[in-house]
Amino acid sequence: MNSKNNSIQEELRKRILIIDGAMGTMIQRHKFVEADYRAERFKNHPVDLKNNNEALMLVRPDVIKDIHMRYLMAGADIIETNTFNANSISMADFEMEHLVEEMNVTAAHIAREAVNDILQEDPNRTMWVAGAIGPCTRSASVVVDADRPGYRGVVWDTLLASYYQQAAALLKGGVDLFLCETTFDTLNLKAALFAIQQLFEDTGVSNPVMASLFVDQAGGNLTGQNLESMWISISHVPLLSVGLNCAFGPDLMRPFIEELSSKADVFVSAYSC
Repeated sequence: MNSKNNSIQEELRKRILIIDGAMGTMIQRHKFVEADYRAERFKNHPVDLKNNNEALMLVRPDVIKDIHMRYLMAGADIIETNTFNANSISMADFEMEHLVEEMNVTAAHIAREAVNDILQEDPNRTMWVAGAIGPCTRSASVVVDADRPGYRGVVWDTLLASYYQQAAALLKGGVDLFLCETTFDTLNLKAALFAIQQLFEDTGVSNPVMASLFVDQAGGNLTGQNLESMWISISHVPLLSVGLNCAFGPDLMRPFIEELSSKADVFVSAYSC
């Protein structure tokens, strides 16, 4: 176990760590239009780029850094990179698969710059950069064609390669830990976690890994798993924490967090809307 693992685990035993808030809604406040996402670099890109928040890191890094700074100044201990969809599967929708490594490395550098700026003002602060890994825009479990019930939008090997590429780029960029979040399909999450563990074996590096699940108000995800079965599906992975995010506010999320806390033997996170 490396020093980063020890550091964040020791801190978690002392107090509750605060993670930042949503990146997307902060970006929306800028009311960017198509031209903002393109800038000069992507002026002639063949498809629309509006709402491709990951592209902003390559044309408006100042905006992303400012968002990180705002969360850090508000007291966040952990900030997430702006890489929720920075994988080859999601970026295929924008014909930007070739930019995945650059997006992730750049995102990690931007977040680290924000942390370093805060440390110049307050050297005693303890902060971590989490490499955000989203669920991808394709599901390995959900049926997408009623006429072909055995067909899926993506297969395991494709997910594995995509997640490995993203995790490797985030690691190259210098993140302290990984956060696999908004898991609506546990099989996608298992592919992400497998890819990260394979990366650790290949590199000899082992950063803490957080997993954050998604449930609806009935307590299940889009593939029909309940919370307990989701946890059992990933409990073999050496995680720093498991938790829930996004689905709804803290009041409605509380009973599910309590349920997860009673079953999981790792730290528990709550990342509500």
